[in-house]
Amino acid sequence: MRRSLLAAWQNASTVHEKLVFGAWLKYEKQGEELIADLLATCGKCAQEFGTIDVSSQLPFEVNTSSYETVSVNGNQILKSVVFRIGEEKIVCDRQKISSLSAPFHAMLNGCFSESLCEDIDLSENNISASGMKLIREFSVTGSLSGARPHLLLEILVFANQFCCERLKDACDRILASLVLSRDDAVELLECALEENCRVLAASCLQVFLNDLPNCINDSRIVEIFRHADRQQRFIMVGPASFSLYCLLSEVAVNLDPRSDTTACFLERLAEFAENDRQRMLAFHQLACVRLMRKEYDEAERLFEAALKVGHLYSVTGLARLACIKGNKLWSYEKLSSVISSMSPLGWMYQERSLYCEGDKRWQDLEKTTELDPTLTYPYMFRAASMMRNENVQAALAEINRILGFKLALECLELRFCFYLALEDYQSALCDVQAILTLSPEYRMFEGRVAASQLRTLVREHVQNWTTADCWLQLYDRWSSVDDIGSLSVIYQMLESDSAKGVLYFRQSLLLLRLNCPEAAMRSLQLARQHASSDHEQLVYEGWILYDTGHCEEGLRKAEESIKIKRSFEAFFLKAYALADSSQDPSCSSSTVISLLDDALKCPSDRLRKGQALNNLGSVYVDCGKLDLAAECYTEALNIRHTRAHQGLARVHSMKNNKSAAYEEMTRLIEKAQNNASAYEKRSEYCDRELTKADLEMVTRLDPLRVYPYRYRAAVLMDSHKEQEAIAELSRAIAFKADVHLLHLRAAFHEHIGDVLGALRDCRAALSVDPSHQEMLELQSRVNSHEP
Repeated sequence: MRRSLLAAWQNASTVHEKLVFGAWLKYEKQGEELIADLLATCGKCAQEFGTIDVSSQLPFEVNTSSYETVSVNGNQILKSVVFRIGEEKIVCDRQKISSLSAPFHAMLNGCFSESLCEDIDLSENNISASGMKLIREFSVTGSLSGARPHLLLEILVFANQFCCERLKDACDRILASLVLSRDDAVELLECALEENCRVLAASCLQVFLNDLPNCINDSRIVEIFRHADRQQRFIMVGPASFSLYCLLSEVAVNLDPRSDTTACFLERLAEFAENDRQRMLAFHQLACVRLMRKEYDEAERLFEAALKVGHLYSVTGLARLACIKGNKLWSYEKLSSVISSMSPLGWMYQERSLYCEGDKRWQDLEKTTELDPTLTYPYMFRAASMMRNENVQAALAEINRILGFKLALECLELRFCFYLALEDYQSALCDVQAILTLSPEYRMFEGRVAASQLRTLVREHVQNWTTADCWLQLYDRWSSVDDIGSLSVIYQMLESDSAKGVLYFRQSLLLLRLNCPEAAMRSLQLARQHASSDHEQLVYEGWILYDTGHCEEGLRKAEESIKIKRSFEAFFLKAYALADSSQDPSCSSSTVISLLDDALKCPSDRLRKGQALNNLGSVYVDCGKLDLAAECYTEALNIRHTRAHQGLARVHSMKNNKSAAYEEMTRLIEKAQNNASAYEKRSEYCDRELTKADLEMVTRLDPLRVYPYRYRAAVLMDSHKEQEAIAELSRAIAFKADVHLLHLRAAFHEHIGDVLGALRDCRAALSVDPSHQEMLELQSRVNSHEP
């Protein structure tokens, strides 16, 4: 999404679009200021979307018209003119003043009586003597330098009244440069809109947008956006009204989807939609807000409007409204009609399950999981039903199915409730601590109770662990690849252990493994904050930079840390970053080996040493030094680094001993609680039938892993079952638009001559990864066949 926003910003056709998309990118990057600061310490500037020089982006359109001086009734035009304002007289050059605008030219040089007057009274024209003196100065020098803001506003109104475009433009630009705060912008925008000052208006808008989301809480600004008419909007944001209100709506929804401000912005969004794609987005979002606000009639009208212009998912809103109004049968039939009229998706069956009971509901929810295994509601419903029927083990197994591949907070909360009901307080504590790691402010039971309060209550029923107990528990859980359990132990250790930096760092590693990158980055920043020394802080800064794609800067931080003190983590980081950034693999391998050797010579615990040995073994395998690799993996296994089984299996395979490799992976499967990846790897070391069985198990344990779908599709394609192969890939693409899946399906479409299908998949994949080389080549090839 950020890449698309960046492309929109780079290709903006107006300064107003640039303002909106730049502010949107800045809003999305909230909380990442530390990364920019760290890059600055490395002498590199992060790409920022700061203040745009609006004035330079909106040049003054010069009017080249010239005004010819004529005489009236044979009388020569006077060279000077005196403007009287009250008791004060301002002597001006008649031709200089007349050159300011056509009205002045006509008045001073044309057929008006003023052309014959040396003295003209301007007392009733809302201009002060001080203002007129500045206008005189401008007529000679073309500059208003040193003018005070209140005089600039006065001159601006006067310039508009007498059509003095150059004078007005000068006021517009100087006033725009004075907009430095939200209060300035609020005060000056009204004038900008009244006097049609596009530079000042855009500058005020920029101040508002750069202050998102805070400015949404300012009622003065909300009123401006709420009541701006068509002409005022055009002055302020040009043709980018829809984009502006898209952004404002997004921010407002994130703050409070039920608020009047959110509803107002979405109303304006719908008003400014110019095509069906924009209308379906605006109508559906506004309908959802109306539904949350219990404004049911208006919500129904909007859902119908969205559905009419092609937003199929709006049928769910209509179904829910019908159910609220007591017409459950209509809801069921409406969803049935949708399901029967197209290739159904998981959400359709899930939605229909809400409007039936008994076996029908179970069947719909089973179909939901078959079509889209990432939807959490079916697992939760089935597990809760089993628990009500006192089928405890089946209930836990069902909720564990989804927690095995998707760490959903609502599912952890449900399992916590199960453990409470079973009085298994240790397991309940584990889950609530995992919840608090992921979301420290999380509230349970539909937001009524803070998770931290429940943890306090549960803690009273659990035996306290000493620091030594915690390390033993962490070691056991890490070794058995129990990532949720490990998270819980670290959360508990953070309450008392003084080495918080190390613990937050371990927490970030686990969260990355659980595919929770935002929570992982938060933990990594906390690790930096709680680092006990400068060299430790540099290591965490290096990981922050590395994890955000700044590999070379991460490497530099590791080197700075090593200069202060040789440590395991600094050498490990340097080895990791170097392996990723080096252009010459043969040269980098020896350096990485040396760095990992240095790391292993430094003090550390067995958890991290096992990881270093595992990485060292991988480098040796890449270099073809299989015996040395086997030694590393064996040593790692001796200190219970369970994942080293996978590396050792690879060594056996490269020595043409696939049965030993298969057995090695079987040992990993037996030891690891999260073992989908182990089944996937084992499938490489057996015959086709066992491979098929292992990959079916992978899909059952973690349906988000894409390799099994690709393998099965390839086997079907080899058997000339093209449509079945495409269907296998489509099954996964329906809930995971993975580039590799799209690439393979595009190739299959090309193979069977479906050019349009191939192009569709190429475009979808390149939207996700525009630099995917194989996809670009395929698209080029397919384009040559397009009819």
